[in-house]
Amino acid sequence: MTSPKLTIEFADGIMALSLNRPDKLNAIDNELARALLAAIGQAARDDKVRVLLLRGNGRAFCAGRDVGAPPTEDDLVLVQAVAQALVSLPKPVVAAVHGWTVGAGFEWMLNADIVLAAESARFKLPEASLGVFVTGGLTATLPAYAGLARAKALMLLGEEFSPAQAQAWGLVWKVVPDTELESASRQTGARLAALLPEVAASFKRVLNEIGLRRFEEAIALENEAQRALGGRTQV
Repeated sequence: MTSPKLTIEFADGIMALSLNRPDKLNAIDNELARALLAAIGQAARDDKVRVLLLRGNGRAFCAGRDVGAPPTEDDLVLVQAVAQALVSLPKPVVAAVHGWTVGAGFEWMLNADIVLAAESARFKLPEASLGVFVTGGLTATLPAYAGLARAKALMLLGEEFSPAQAQAWGLVWKVVPDTELESASRQTGARLAALLPEVAASFKRVLNEIGLRRFEEAIALENEAQRALGGRTQV
């Protein structure tokens, strides 16, 4: 599925996927999620693709779910499917984030293997204050990267935090000036693309099996919690 809400570029073994709803700060609707899911599937099948680069056009990476549309079961299914596709993709995923990286956008960011953040990036998990549950396997990824106590505080309090804090807490690999985000993410992608594909796939698979061994269980429990809270859409 193609959509103007997702732009796709390919060069030197790197497939760059850019969320393209800049007027909505790249908030996620079902069309965008379906297009992203299809593109990840394409990357999985194409041997020429060595690395996936995920980024956002405009002033933000992603402001979470588009809450302007009525919630449906598809919202939950699609957001979770994208998260699972990113984690299970047998190729490295680099996320390059800037501006607001909120809710489901932050959750997708943590589904990447290596994250670079611009100095303008701002992070927040507002779900609890809005009466909804998190998605994207966040209940597995955030404790794995930042520790259980910090994960609880970030999810329950929903306080905004900076790229420097995210780096100190193990959530991003590097923080760079906004003007260097594109070149830094491309350089990182190029280094990953130079690896033998079977080597990169093996490292990703084994590290995820050990470090995120309960990821699929987390997805299932998040779905259960989301539905128990009345079927509200995630943010």
